Amino acid sequence: MVITFLRYNYGMIKTAIVGSTGYSGQELVRLLALRNDVEIKFLSSQSYVGKKYSDIYPFFKGLVSNVCVEQDVLKFAKECDVVFLALPHGIASKEITREVLATGCKIIDLGADFRLKSRAIYEKWYGVEHHGEELLKNAVYGLCELNRDEIKGAQLIANPGCYATCSIMSAAPLLDAGIVRADNIIIDAKSGVSGAGRTLTADSLYCECNENIKAYKLASHRHTPEIEQALGVDALMFTPHLIPVNRGILATSYYELTHKVNVDEAKRIYKEFYKDCYFVRVIEGDESAEIKNVKGTNFFDVNVFMDERTNKLIVTAAIDNLVKGAAGQAIQNMNLMFGLDEKTGLEATGVYL
Repeated sequence: MVITFLRYNYGMIKTAIVGSTGYSGQELVRLLALRNDVEIKFLSSQSYVGKKYSDIYPFFKGLVSNVCVEQDVLKFAKECDVVFLALPHGIASKEITREVLATGCKIIDLGADFRLKSRAIYEKWYGVEHHGEELLKNAVYGLCELNRDEIKGAQLIANPGCYATCSIMSAAPLLDAGIVRADNIIIDAKSGVSGAGRTLTADSLYCECNENIKAYKLASHRHTPEIEQALGVDALMFTPHLIPVNRGILATSYYELTHKVNVDEAKRIYKEFYKDCYFVRVIEGDESAEIKNVKGTNFFDVNVFMDERTNKLIVTAAIDNLVKGAAGQAIQNMNLMFGLDEKTGLEATGVYL
């Protein structure tokens, strides 16, 4: 079964979402369901095979009529134009084979399996075997604002991690301009609980998260090598924190200047670097980026501050981890791959409360 309210079939992009009942998967459904140029042909879930999707997420009642099916990436690839994978690490590299890619279907992997170009680095940080090393060289890192031209011609997209997206986009303009040291970057990032996924764990229980904030995976978070690879730096300090909100990431990063630059000059660097990027908003004035202002959107908000006393730049940036950090960015990638305006279906305003 497919979504029933779509208006026409000519030129529609046929899609499948593997892992559709996780938080990123349902966000993909939410963002795609109201588009009249997309048909959601398959929604798969290991836990809910045979169950109506709108029974799992009742807010889709009257909008989505799909029934969850078993995972069969090859079948989906043969019948669809693009397959989204929203799976835990280690699974996509088994599922994406030459046989799947030979169908001509485009693959957008929201997981980690194709983000790192080195199999050895992947296996070191993720602790599992990588089964698709031969595909790594052809996978395009899908950070649209940095790799737009490569994405347009790609068949296999590695959708960036949520922390990585916010961190990379914060640092890239400064490193490109050569005004900060590449060997002394510190990133302090905080994420809502949805970043941990929908699987039940003690750390994400209400009583563990509510009225609490904590750092975790210090000096060992798996997005660290992804950030370093994208920025072309050898080592940086990245510390994530869990905060008691549903969604959103705030990253505060610190940079040592190579020469004196004022705040206005630094902001001009960001505006020039992202001048063709609809989803980047450089904040005017001295207000910090806030997760409330990007909730439910594909926007990246950023502002720059100068600490004259220490000769350091401070950058605050915010994204919605489920949209720009996952499903929204995946759809932005899809739009580019199919020759559409990249903001198609992603222009809705956020939800402030």
